[in-house]
Amino acid sequence: MTPDTELSDAEVIRRARSDPGFFSTLFDRHAPALHQYVTRRLGDSLADDVVAETFLAAFRRLAHYDTAHRDARPWLYGIAANIVGKHRRAEVRAYRALARTGVDEVAESYADRVEARVSAGGAQRELASALAALSPRDREVLLMVAWADFSYEEVAGALGIPVGTVRSRLHRARKKTRAALGGVDPSAVVTEEEPGRGR
Repeated sequence: MTPDTELSDAEVIRRARSDPGFFSTLFDRHAPALHQYVTRRLGDSLADDVVAETFLAAFRRLAHYDTAHRDARPWLYGIAANIVGKHRRAEVRAYRALARTGVDEVAESYADRVEARVSAGGAQRELASALAALSPRDREVLLMVAWADFSYEEVAGALGIPVGTVRSRLHRARKKTRAALGGVDPSAVVTEEEPGRGR
């Protein structure tokens, strides 16, 4: 038998359809990075619930997963994006609070695990203000590229949109946030090494 670590996500999902125990492999692979991503967006208080909802929805949709896609990350982040959408007001409120006060309540709850900062240094307030001002669709694309380290194709797969739409939304988001940051690329976010992050 092939160890679970050597199976592609698609193969894990194929097997989980008949043996639900295999689903835990998918959870173990992707929950930590997804949790970090959602925590950066919504804070610890909502991240556990969003990640749990994401994996519950994924489990319920196993039969519909296209196993031609070996990597399930875009699919999982797409589900999470829909759930995060229910909390957009909380996300925008947090960005606006950071823009006003300079205190990042979301990042503060995350500080024990990772110290996130913008490469421009003191631009957190400006970045938060710019993120709050973006449309939800543009913000989603920008953050998947900057924080989830997705390629354009992965973002397209996650959100169910064409790559060209990803490019135009990202261009628009970068242009707006770059202007707010005085010319600094908004997707140039520098973080310490995050456990469980990567492909």
